[in-house]
Amino acid sequence: MISESDAAAQPGWKQGLAWLAVSVILVFAASRIGSAVSFAKIDPWYASLAKPAWTPPNAVFGRVWTVLYVLMALAAWLVWRASGWRRGKRALLLYAMQLTLNFLWPILFFGLGWVFAALIDAVALWAVLLATLLEFRRHSTLATAGLVPYLLWMSYAVFLNWSVWRLNV
Repeated sequence: MISESDAAAQPGWKQGLAWLAVSVILVFAASRIGSAVSFAKIDPWYASLAKPAWTPPNAVFGRVWTVLYVLMALAAWLVWRASGWRRGKRALLLYAMQLTLNFLWPILFFGLGWVFAALIDAVALWAVLLATLLEFRRHSTLATAGLVPYLLWMSYAVFLNWSVWRLNV
């Protein structure tokens, strides 16, 4: 329940829209940098790796991540909108941590070719994402729901990363 003092601290719509734009820009900036690293190495290196039969086509990854990044940005904004920085600080810091781990994964996997280091990053990302989801639950049910597809995809991605590592050691 929001108290009167909390309600007074709620951001206005103009400020809220500005923060939504910032949230979207941050998520897609991380995505673009990761993509730039990924696309440089997909054809020669990634194509040569042994992969499990259940690996989706490369085109699927971009589509899935686009949807997930939109959901992530909206979820973070919903938490900020519901609680502001002061009350939502822990949730938003966890969100920033998972976004940082998300940003690092393609650099480790594609940029450096460190499949095992990327696996460690993916497991850490999954754990921080779960903590983020649980913390978001304290602020916004809709924000929490927005992170569920991301957690499911990351569960699959961790297993895929592990499988690629095992097939190529």
